[in-house]
Amino acid sequence: MIEPVTNIAEVVAPSSIQKAGGTPDFAQWFSNELSAVNSRLTTSETDSKALATGEVQSLHEVMIRMEESRHSFQLMVQVRNRLLEAYQEVMRMSV
Repeated sequence: MIEPVTNIAEVVAPSSIQKAGGTPDFAQWFSNELSAVNSRLTTSETDSKALATGEVQSLHEVMIRMEESRHSFQLMVQVRNRLLEAYQEVMRMSV
């Protein structure tokens, strides 16, 4: 179930991943997001196996979770591509 956002500050800079100076730690945030994507992929794989064996009766819920995991994976790949492009651009700069 999707929960509504009540405080935009928590979404932009959650307090659990902030450095002592108050700025968010990008590496920690990115690691958390990768873990979340991996969790979604694992859940959708488990759901599809359960659906194939007849343990799950709701095809709609399984398909929704599979689409959510597919979209989160595609977003992760796009973020990785943008980060790689930015790194390559920085490496091409002359000093």
